[in-house]
Amino acid sequence: MQTSLIDIRSQFDKDLSTTKTAAEVEALKIKFLGKKGLIQDLMKGLKEVDPAERPARGKEINDLKETITRQIDELFLSQSSSELKERLAREDIDTSLPGRRRFLGKKHLISQVVDEMLQILGKMGFSVQVGPDIDSEFYNFEALNMGPDHPARDMQDTFYIADQVLLRTHTSNVQVRVMESQRPPIRVVSPGKAFRNEDISARSHVFFHQLEAFYVDKNVTFGDLLATLEQFFKQLFHPDVQIRVRPSYFPFVEPGMEVDINCISCKGAGCSLCKQTGWLEVAGAGMVHPEVLRFGGVDPEEYTGFAWGMGIDRMVMLKYGITDIRMFTENDIRFLEQFA
Repeated sequence: MQTSLIDIRSQFDKDLSTTKTAAEVEALKIKFLGKKGLIQDLMKGLKEVDPAERPARGKEINDLKETITRQIDELFLSQSSSELKERLAREDIDTSLPGRRRFLGKKHLISQVVDEMLQILGKMGFSVQVGPDIDSEFYNFEALNMGPDHPARDMQDTFYIADQVLLRTHTSNVQVRVMESQRPPIRVVSPGKAFRNEDISARSHVFFHQLEAFYVDKNVTFGDLLATLEQFFKQLFHPDVQIRVRPSYFPFVEPGMEVDINCISCKGAGCSLCKQTGWLEVAGAGMVHPEVLRFGGVDPEEYTGFAWGMGIDRMVMLKYGITDIRMFTENDIRFLEQFA
């Protein structure tokens, strides 16, 4: 054993003196310290040493291993530094030049406006809830008072993935899910994507973004809904913005209404954006239908609520004067950089 230690040390010193490159250093490391290296062979040979002498011999082998490891590491650093200097000299790189500027990514315009909307509603006490993009017919239709034969289903050309499984057509699929997991008072807002099989044009797309606001508690009134809508749109667009409501039909609210704001371009005078009406449609809203409350396990005799939803893409288009919804998904850097 003692002779073997001396021989390995001598061989290492000889090989070390002829090692010149980083690759040769790596080969030297494998030869002496690898899993099949000479030091490992010595460790395997310990089982043949007398048990009384085994601790002392083991320490000698470990000491040699540490010495070889240290010398190899020092040589590797030296060779690597030398080779780097030679390569830099060959490539004629001016290391004193500043590095290339790294451009940080920015939030997409849609995400920026969603953040602004959530901040406004957060101050009103709404918490954020998200729902699945892939959902069942029950949560997307039936629990929202749209049974299998309900004509309102024909208004939404749906992407079906499997039997009774679909890409949600609106973010209203969150309503019953929240009522099943929480007891009133419930005050939530749900942003997310929705999907409908429509022709892609400047004003419509097969996927878009919606925001749903939902409030259920005792004694929630139509006046609460109007006050919430007015405050939200004044903060989103301008304090002087005016809103009006028109009767409309949605299966999951009763009564239902469309919400308009006076045109932010012409201030109500009439222009091409508002089709000379002076008003822009921005949301659908209403008091939560009693059947929807029952589907969520909430007693409509004790609780009432309101819900309203809107297309986020349309709000962004109005807010920034964008005329083509396709710009949001085409990833044209020239367009996106305007809103960084």
